[in-house]
Amino acid sequence: MKTLTISDETYEKIKGQIKEDTKKIEIKDINGDVIYTSNKETLKEAVEEAVKNEANLCEADLYRANLCEANLCEADLCEADLSGADLSGADLCEANLSRANLSEANLCEADLCEADLSGADLSGADLCKANLSRANLSEADLSGADLCGADFSRAELENVKFYGKGGTQELTKKQVPEFLEALGFKII
Repeated sequence: MKTLTISDETYEKIKGQIKEDTKKIEIKDINGDVIYTSNKETLKEAVEEAVKNEANLCEADLYRANLCEANLCEADLCEADLSGADLSGADLCEANLSRANLSEANLCEADLCEADLSGADLSGADLCKANLSRANLSEADLSGADLCGADFSRAELENVKFYGKGGTQELTKKQVPEFLEALGFKII
């Protein structure tokens, strides 16, 4: 290896031409426009950083993103594409996911307490053991979603589309109260 010595004046002239070898992760919206740039190593870390910095991630394209156990508390992800994303174990408390596409997403054991999921597409999503207490699910589509063990206590469920996974499960009249209680309804 050889060493080249240059003057400070020469260095100042050429330093703008030297590119830093840094990898940048760009979070784009559904139209392909960059909405956030990060020097983090993974997309998960970049999204967490964006949320921490209170970035507007509305309409973010996070299709099939690996956000397993991500801290996305209070994230603004309205109208974002999170279809097929792995959000298992993620903290989405008080997140704005209104009108977001979460179809086929893995939300198993995710914490969605007090999240705004109004008008969200959760069709085919795995919500097994998810915490949806006090969440706003009005107008959401839960058709084909796995709701096994999900907590819907005090959730807003006005005009939610519930169609069971596969549509083959039958309830007897005796099971209806248990089903409603599992969804957080009190039978009076």
